[in-house]
Amino acid sequence: MAFSVVIPARFQSSRLPGKPLLDLGGLSMLQRVYQQACKSDASQVYIATDHADILYHAKEFCEQVIMTRQDHSTGTDRLQEVAQYLSLADDHIIVNVQGDEPFIPPSLINQVASNLQYQSHASIATLAEAIDDIEQVFDANAVKIVRNDANMAMYFSRAPLPWDRKWNQVDAKQAQKDVYLRHIGLYAYRVGFLHRYVSWPQTNYENIECLEQLRALHFGEGIHVDLAPEGIPAGIDTPEDLMRVRASLNVAVFES
Repeated sequence: MAFSVVIPARFQSSRLPGKPLLDLGGLSMLQRVYQQACKSDASQVYIATDHADILYHAKEFCEQVIMTRQDHSTGTDRLQEVAQYLSLADDHIIVNVQGDEPFIPPSLINQVASNLQYQSHASIATLAEAIDDIEQVFDANAVKIVRNDANMAMYFSRAPLPWDRKWNQVDAKQAQKDVYLRHIGLYAYRVGFLHRYVSWPQTNYENIECLEQLRALHFGEGIHVDLAPEGIPAGIDTPEDLMRVRASLNVAVFES
């Protein structure tokens, strides 16, 4: 199975500007993401950036670095620009690996690519995991998924989904944990879908939830959702996340 990985690496971040360049135990965050992606079965691993500093840094360890526009409204739009630049075939599969996931398991990259290959009716494949911390059900940063019996996504939401009508009468902490799935933001796309996606306007659901995958559902595209056999370490979004990861790396070095 042939597929490519694209790592979008934007400079701008409201909480951690220049995030891809931040040092994590002697390597930048971006280099750690790249190394993990290279351990997958991808035939090519590309870095797509919108900033000169990241471009120069990435070229120190990656031969496939692509400069993209700065005005993309979503990461999916940025992937489409890369696919168009590379003249990839419509049936080629691209896995989008976020640039702030320095410890992403390569097996999960392979999993979403393989799932999409064998789901001919789907345009996207992604992953989820069972929520075992009930607080996440009510955490807007944890995106919930409802899928059908064919493991196709029905809806994504930052709200508790599904909503138990009994919560008006009993403590919501009694929610059934085995009902809820948290979305893992790892996607595989068919290139042809990417070209269709950028031709569509943003939708009300997408704007309200700030979830770009809702645009795909709105326009009738199928999203396959599989369960991840292993959890994915939390990404780095805040200064607190950064301190936590740096501390864990220092402990690992000390213990070794």
